[in-house]
Amino acid sequence: MPRPKILVFQHVPYEPLGTLDPLLKEAGFRIRYVNFGRAPEERPQLERYEALIVLGGPMNSDQIDSYPNLITEVDIIREALGRDMSILGICLGAQLLAKALGGSVARNTRREIGWYDVELTAAGRNDPVLEAFATRQEVFQWHEDGISLPPDVDLLAGSEISPVQAFRYGEHAYGFQFHLEASLPLIERWLTVPDHQATLSEEAGSIDALEIRNRAEEAIGPLQLLSRETFGRWIDRFEMSPRKQTLPSK
Repeated sequence: MPRPKILVFQHVPYEPLGTLDPLLKEAGFRIRYVNFGRAPEERPQLERYEALIVLGGPMNSDQIDSYPNLITEVDIIREALGRDMSILGICLGAQLLAKALGGSVARNTRREIGWYDVELTAAGRNDPVLEAFATRQEVFQWHEDGISLPPDVDLLAGSEISPVQAFRYGEHAYGFQFHLEASLPLIERWLTVPDHQATLSEEAGSIDALEIRNRAEEAIGPLQLLSRETFGRWIDRFEMSPRKQTLPSK
């Protein structure tokens, strides 16, 4: 019997699956990447896939003139929601998932880059995927936009700067603004990649790359344990059979 397949939307090479990659492979999944940075005209079909993962990227979810693939991605996410597929959106991916559900995305008052706490809501404390989270949990972040959700989506976690940090629609679709997939090499890559240098220069005085690195030495171990437990629970909830549900009206 062929191994089940997962479809992954990637936007830039320095935002990969990270620690999620070995977990998916350990669980026996084949991974197919669609790299929209190299092939923005791609429009993959969902029929052969058990799940959809949409990764992060430096672009804004509203930059459709520069990145027309974002329209395609929202359309495909809506199709995946209609099929009740397992979906995971990370950072930009969470923002695109929110838009597919009828929510909106706008610039926050401040960027969150580095180590920040998120706080679980009542729904988050009872969520089967977030069971390993503390009520107040430190995670790694790198984003400047915030999400507004429609009323039929469950808010799972928030922060002072970003009231929507994690959410769930139905049983199988999750969005995380934070980066549970981060590792030490990945964080170092984000701090040094040319695309991020203008942002870090703008935030000089409020965001310190050395401080982020120093905190990572202690914080990365707990984050990776949290990553393994949380992503593992998301994977365990896959249902390998066709599902159908009605999407919310916009």
